[in-house]
Amino acid sequence: MIDLKLLRDDPDTVRASQVTRGDDPGLVDEVLDADARRRSALTEFESLRAEQKAHGKKVAQATGDEKHALLAHAKQVADRVKALQVEADAAQARADELARRIGNVVEEGVPAGGEDDFVVLEHVGTPRDFAAEYGPDFVVKDHLELGEGLRAIDTERGAKVSGARFYYLTGVGARLELALLNAAVDRALAAGFTPVITPTLVKPEVMAGTGFLGAHADEVYRLEADDLYLVGTSEVALAGYHSGEILDLSAGPKRYAGWSACYRREAGSYGKDTRGIIRVHQFHKVEAFSYTTVEDARAEHRRILAWEKEMLALAELPFRVIDTAAGDLGSSAARKFDCEAWLPSQQRYLELTSTSNCTTFQARRLGVRERTADGQVRTVATLNGTLATTRWIVAILENHQQADGSVHVPVGLRPYLGGLEVLEP
Repeated sequence: MIDLKLLRDDPDTVRASQVTRGDDPGLVDEVLDADARRRSALTEFESLRAEQKAHGKKVAQATGDEKHALLAHAKQVADRVKALQVEADAAQARADELARRIGNVVEEGVPAGGEDDFVVLEHVGTPRDFAAEYGPDFVVKDHLELGEGLRAIDTERGAKVSGARFYYLTGVGARLELALLNAAVDRALAAGFTPVITPTLVKPEVMAGTGFLGAHADEVYRLEADDLYLVGTSEVALAGYHSGEILDLSAGPKRYAGWSACYRREAGSYGKDTRGIIRVHQFHKVEAFSYTTVEDARAEHRRILAWEKEMLALAELPFRVIDTAAGDLGSSAARKFDCEAWLPSQQRYLELTSTSNCTTFQARRLGVRERTADGQVRTVATLNGTLATTRWIVAILENHQQADGSVHVPVGLRPYLGGLEVLEP
């Protein structure tokens, strides 16, 4: 949640962030008003508590009518003290509820606007010219046609067993996903990450703590009988891993690479990318997650982006890097960079990775702090980023397809596929 000290000391910065996100800046003033009412009630509460203590001594020494009068006054004070406690608690609850509706303060330089207002930072690689390679009559196949030809993707049986947007990866399809995920783990290990197989069911306070129960709560699966949520990313479980703890970051960031199944309802995306495995309800992913100091957060963000780019280079994919606009960040991110691979069948870019700097937003909600060299305790920063996921298969099949329906295997993935150089239909 938002830092209340920042809200009190520099409300204009938070208001400006809300405007950049396209959210209501008036929430800032509502929180400040509730906070002021809480502090006013507590000030009067403390004053009356002190009066109660002094009054108690007078009552003990008094007799007769004076004592009766003092007792009556003491009761009035006690009733007022109780009322002030209720008032302060109500104001605190209101301030907290409102504060949770304010998104993280965006980093300086983040583009304003919504989903289409991103800024392209760089292009890496060049999309293939299939017409030049195979002639002007060559028709680019999409990933599903290629996957079915390779007997790698089976959406028909996925729908038969589980419904729309489910699928089977079979044969080389299953092997290709495992190759991607294992390659991601190897690179994470080389970068100092600890690999983790995470839970995929989490408690409500952990899901809420990471910011996934706000505006996009309808995309999350909930098991009502158990009051647990299915995660859409291992970021959730990794953010909760050190909840309520005080960390030692003197040796640098704590880095984890979480491998998990991920589940998303994809509410509101009917008819959008529903063919094949672009937008599905279940997939696998390796997620980088870092706990670090506030001062190091921006540099760690760039490091995670660099590791994502290394993985995309391993897959030999042409891609671009975008600086996501504030209105498309989600509540917890202060800045987000996406890497989008070229998708030949649709002649557009498709998001494959995303890395977010969540600053202290998640850690404050989850109570994750660090002890500094001078003994102070303060909130840490958290960051996350995709290292590989099932969706990458879409881009690999399409970008590396050949005229006969076979698919070239990127050199960096061949060791994970038993040396295979070509996937044959």
